[in-house]
Amino acid sequence: MMENVTPNVFTTTKLRGCNPSFVTTSDGVVVIDTPQLPTKAVEMRKLAEAHGPIRYLINTEHHVDHIFGNYYFKGAGTVVNHRGVYDRFMVVYPELDPFAYAYEALPTAAGKGTGLDEPGGVALWPDRDEYYRDPNKGTIVFTGDLTLRVGDHTFNLLHTPGHTPGQLAVHVPEERVVFTGDTIFSSCQTWLMTSDVEGWLTALDRIRTLDVDWIVPGHGPVVTKACLDVQRSVLMEWKTAVAVAIAQGWTREETVARVSFAERYPVDIGQGYMMEYIQTLNAGALYDELTAATATTFPAQATPPR
Repeated sequence: MMENVTPNVFTTTKLRGCNPSFVTTSDGVVVIDTPQLPTKAVEMRKLAEAHGPIRYLINTEHHVDHIFGNYYFKGAGTVVNHRGVYDRFMVVYPELDPFAYAYEALPTAAGKGTGLDEPGGVALWPDRDEYYRDPNKGTIVFTGDLTLRVGDHTFNLLHTPGHTPGQLAVHVPEERVVFTGDTIFSSCQTWLMTSDVEGWLTALDRIRTLDVDWIVPGHGPVVTKACLDVQRSVLMEWKTAVAVAIAQGWTREETVARVSFAERYPVDIGQGYMMEYIQTLNAGALYDELTAATATTFPAQATPPR
């Protein structure tokens, strides 16, 4: 299931959901994000604990594919969340019920014969009330940045908001690796959702300053720093395309129907049926953001300067 990035850094890029990872040190293991699929969460915990006790579990963001598996890591190390992650951890919003969305992955993965989940996933599925009594969210909660020292390794938790407000990059200088969460989508469709694109661009600039050889992205294959320019171009193309649509007088419905980058990259593993949803979600969210900004800057009742 896991692949080596360095002798001490393990990740998997072949699951539905994020790229859950762990780092081995001289004093135990640090887990970074957890699998969305229950069977894979249980399996990853066993693999991590084979290298020593889990000292910390760090979540890079609050989206369900990065945090749902925490439930299966209870009693394994201290969970560390940025305040922006902690406050949004498995919160049900009008547009998404994360618990229901996580369950949706079980029949999709097994039903299509992809091998992403075994039938045992349903057997491991908790009752909703039981889950929410203790989903295993952070007991260390912080704002800004935080540095953890575990054995012979340093873990710099860098606040890089943009994709989400509590977004973290976890920099491990001894391994010359940074785990970016969804600040990077590698060779697959980028989910903008309700992100702050300008903040996201700033986050990419911060990651660029790190002295690393490898980037473990939120989704897709492990990459080098060259991927930062690719991700920047994707964000700028999306924002420009929607801004041009608004300038041409397109309605929200026209923009959602006509602005698409579906041909650019495939969707991530197990989400092939969601391509159209991603395109419409991205275009709609950007349309709302850009038109709201225009309305705030130039209110209808204001008199333009002469």
